[in-house]
Amino acid sequence: MGILGFLALVIYAGGVWKFWTGFRRTNFSQGRFYLALLWPVLLVSKSYRQNFTKALKG
Repeated sequence: MGILGFLALVIYAGGVWKFWTGFRRTNFSQGRFYLALLWPVLLVSKSYRQNFTKALKG
């Protein structure tokens, strides 16, 4: 795994952590685990993107 792979892994893990800790600020009431793990794929959805931004603002 090169430096780019390591950097991608760090960014992914950071996104999971920030969403997990900021979940209470979102409009979601369940599915915290799946929503946190699938964040790169779900960013395609406008409503998820808005909630992801809310979670990161903590």
